[in-house]
Amino acid sequence: MKINCQQMMMAAVITFLASSTPLLASETDGRIESSFKESYVSQTYLKGDAVKAESKDGIVTLSGTVSDASHKGLAQETAQDLPGVKSVDNRLELKAEHPAEKSNEWLAMKVRAAILFHRNVSAEKTHVYVEEGIVTIRGEASSEAQKELTTEYANVEGAKEVRNEMKVVETPKNEGQTMKEKIDDASITAQGKMALLFHRSTSALKTSVTTKDGIVTVSGKAKNAAEKDLVTKLVDDIHGVNSVVNNMTLEG
Repeated sequence: MKINCQQMMMAAVITFLASSTPLLASETDGRIESSFKESYVSQTYLKGDAVKAESKDGIVTLSGTVSDASHKGLAQETAQDLPGVKSVDNRLELKAEHPAEKSNEWLAMKVRAAILFHRNVSAEKTHVYVEEGIVTIRGEASSEAQKELTTEYANVEGAKEVRNEMKVVETPKNEGQTMKEKIDDASITAQGKMALLFHRSTSALKTSVTTKDGIVTVSGKAKNAAEKDLVTKLVDDIHGVNSVVNNMTLEG
């Protein structure tokens, strides 16, 4: 049987594509695993945890242990937003010594995490104490504005009240200013989603958060203009954010 030149070329192309598909998939999986490992979230929040990310055909499996429930969520959101990821199977477990949910210690950890997401407050100089659901903040703030921001960020879901006893210690402007870091988009999105989830006034909102080159776009529904403005405020102060485009619509 005679096979013409065109048929031979077509067969060769099909053979090449079939053989190269596994290689391309493998390269994509490798990039996903590397991107997760090198992400800001992994290098900053998860550095003390034992988190492993494995990707197979774009399906990422997270395994290991974390010290905080927020870390499990951060890992999930970061992996989900990486290019090439189709889905995430989150098998991360909390360490045995993790405080009981809704306990004072658990709430304090949640407040510390919420403060840590934001660049214009000082997590290092902020000390959090919780007694019967009442959050007390002590430490130093560089200005009244920073003190007020710390109070706002500490107002997490589950806190009955926030009492701010921080002392304002004026800091020269050149020392108090914070540079906008170059952070990967997946980590920015993850931090933004968690910050909105933690806050008492935005935890129930169904918001969509996406990031491109540090520009965050938020969409969804807000009850009123004040709630929409709060979303912008919370997200704009996240590490790595250059600007926020708030496309949320108002109910009613």
